[in-house]
Amino acid sequence: MASTAAIDTRHPARHGAPHPPPRPVLGRKAVAAVVLGNALEFYDFTVYAFFAKAIGEAFFPAQDPTHSLLASLALFGAGYVMRPIGGVLIGAFADRAGRKPAMLITIGLMALGMLMLAACPTYAQIGGWAHVIVIAGRLIQGLALGGEVGPATAFLLEAASPRRRGFVASWQIASQGCAALLAGLVATGLALAVGDRAMAEWGWRLMFGLGLAVIPVGLVIRSHLPETAGAEADPAAADSVLGVVRRLVVGHGRLLALTFVVIAASTVSNAVGTNMPVYAGATLGLTETAASAVPIALGLASVAFPLLGGWLADRIGRRPVMVWPRVAILVLAVPAFWWMARAGTATSVYAVTFLLSALSSINAAAIIVAIPEALPRAVRSAGLSIVYALSVSIFGGSTNYVVNWLIAASGDRLAPAYYLAAFSVAGTLAALMLPETRGRDLLADRGVR
Repeated sequence: MASTAAIDTRHPARHGAPHPPPRPVLGRKAVAAVVLGNALEFYDFTVYAFFAKAIGEAFFPAQDPTHSLLASLALFGAGYVMRPIGGVLIGAFADRAGRKPAMLITIGLMALGMLMLAACPTYAQIGGWAHVIVIAGRLIQGLALGGEVGPATAFLLEAASPRRRGFVASWQIASQGCAALLAGLVATGLALAVGDRAMAEWGWRLMFGLGLAVIPVGLVIRSHLPETAGAEADPAAADSVLGVVRRLVVGHGRLLALTFVVIAASTVSNAVGTNMPVYAGATLGLTETAASAVPIALGLASVAFPLLGGWLADRIGRRPVMVWPRVAILVLAVPAFWWMARAGTATSVYAVTFLLSALSSINAAAIIVAIPEALPRAVRSAGLSIVYALSVSIFGGSTNYVVNWLIAASGDRLAPAYYLAAFSVAGTLAALMLPETRGRDLLADRGVR
């Protein structure tokens, strides 16, 4: 793979239609810059899930530790409220003005949101203003993340060779695994170096600071990317935001409904995986140091297996790779959690986390490429952004809270498995009804109608 992004002009206009935008030949730096936003999202997701208890104690102190934890998880979910808004606004902007300016906006907003959380004084220091600052930071970050996935994925698909689109797009998912692995390694190293008390007091802030440190690099590289949509992408894309939403609902309502369910199942799988450190500590009683290593298992599975999923999707099709791993999760979720709860060891937690994350990663790689491939170029970014943000905002923001509440309310340590299995049933059925998109021409302004 080349080290820089060149321009491929081998796509002449067809049948008198305007020239489609030239396809860049992506280099490693370009791909890394594009997937950085998704990586930061999952890094933040993993770090927050792991340090939810410490964040709750800093900003929402309570006599009952459970109330403090639930308040922290509610704050985590608050950021998801803004994701659909970000998906609509930034996704539509990317279809109208281009993928690159949209990606620059999202990464800048991510930086601001992370900074507000990492640098905010505690409730003991400034009282209720701490609530205002951290909630505002989470809302800003949610706006950015809601609009990130559509433009970034559309760029990768439009720039990639048709025979390698699945593999190239799978780096969006693999980057999440890299981020989770980094979070786990750094958290474990810090916990061993400074101890559990220091991690709870200030170590979690340092974790967010490390994520902030890479954002300037991403901004610089993204600013030099070529454009795949072009400012003139399609006159119809200049519709108002409501016009874009109307065209999506009217022309692609069934597709969006099915993909909403498919993404929901994938989101619940991811959330159950990132909740494993809390599950290991609060439910199984493992030490803070042992629980801090759980994201390593999550990251290891999420680095290699998305690339396998993308490779398979290029060879056997998108739909089989969306269906069979989800079926495997459905079959294995309850037995795996039963064994883990019975064993109650760190090894069992690592093994179950790795297994479920591997299957979910293979599945997610096919999802991230199939959905935008099924949409025409004029609404590709907005369509993916909206349905992804809406599904993730509902289920990504609530799953950690729901599964911990279910455990507390029922006393059943298998509650997360039941929740995961139910969504896997729905996700499997929805994937079976989606069209196969392997080999579709993405440069033409057409899609599934």
